[in-house]
Amino acid sequence: MSVFSPLFRRLDELLTNNGEFWQFMPFAANQLVWQSNHPELCHWLQSLTDEAIAEFIDDGEALAEALAVWIPDAPELYQLAQLGSLPLQEKELPRGLDVGIPGRKWQQITAFNGALPSLQLPWLEWCAGKGHLGRVLAASHQTSVTSLEWQQTLCEDGEAAARQLKLPITFVHGDAFDPASEQHICSHQHAVALHACGDLHVSLLQRVAAKQGQAVSISPCCYHLIRAKAYQPLSQLARQSDMVLSKHDLRLPLQETVTAGQRVRRQRFVEVSFRLGFDSLQRHLHGSDEYMPVPNVQKALLNDGFAAFCRWAAEKKNMILPDDGIDYGYWQHQGELRFALVERMELVRQLFRRPLEMWLVYDRACFMEEAGYQVSVGTFCDKPVTPRNILIHAEYGSESRVPVITD
Repeated sequence: MSVFSPLFRRLDELLTNNGEFWQFMPFAANQLVWQSNHPELCHWLQSLTDEAIAEFIDDGEALAEALAVWIPDAPELYQLAQLGSLPLQEKELPRGLDVGIPGRKWQQITAFNGALPSLQLPWLEWCAGKGHLGRVLAASHQTSVTSLEWQQTLCEDGEAAARQLKLPITFVHGDAFDPASEQHICSHQHAVALHACGDLHVSLLQRVAAKQGQAVSISPCCYHLIRAKAYQPLSQLARQSDMVLSKHDLRLPLQETVTAGQRVRRQRFVEVSFRLGFDSLQRHLHGSDEYMPVPNVQKALLNDGFAAFCRWAAEKKNMILPDDGIDYGYWQHQGELRFALVERMELVRQLFRRPLEMWLVYDRACFMEEAGYQVSVGTFCDKPVTPRNILIHAEYGSESRVPVITD
């Protein structure tokens, strides 16, 4: 009996029925996209102050209640996205284990480790990096670790740290996508992946299920980093869904970030308004109404002003700007006006961020259930430590911990 199927089905229904409120690109729009169908919603959004928007961003329940006037499913979507905390065990760690690990990353690793059951199995650390997690696993559980990592230099750094700390860790230089990596997955093993991106954590679940590995625990991240053009559902249940998720759709959960300080918010305003201002300018010059994305920019370039940004963006897009006749002040102002529109459209989309992430998480959970695993899902830390705080744990053919779900 699947624990997660009913939750998935209801989320699938609500997300599908309300696609008009989240499946679009705010950056591509010159006006609020609901102007024709929901003019009163647009009027309410336009009336919001920046302070009110900031308060709604910090209070998802209040946002859901406010949007319920136009999106009746909003309160239920909010409730379905709530997830309880997994019980954490304090595990004693030797001094010096955190050397070279940034503070927030150390918090994530120790919290993730604290949520893992002690099954006394050897570990497989998937996409290990320097093996920060592997060192904590080896030290706190007194069991061996195999750390798979595709960057040779990271393997060498990890090996050096493990030797210095006298920990039973073996690094394997290998590509997680390479079929040869399957040899490192076996039945008597607990595989883990903390924030392995997109297809990397998906490939681990698929290979563990195929080999009937005893246990696997992952914290998903970067759902949009997939090799296919659109999302490929894992579970039989998700394959029955009518919803098609683009890479842009899959970015939505990742836009839920740790509360940013004033400097970061100001920098975001400058960068986004510059991008939108350049887009408005290129539409004018091309006589087109198509959005033109530009690559990531070094933040220092933003200090050179909007005109310099436009010249940089035009060069990146093989576009020639006129030497004169461009009123850069006007187009920068257009970008700032569009920024205000984007902020208000993103506020509505925020209602759907965690529900969409739970849809993706439950697809993974249902896939493992279909493969014969007992699965639990819960959070392993608070969002200020990392917004990607969901842990999926699956054990083959045994009674795993009861899934933690709250109303």
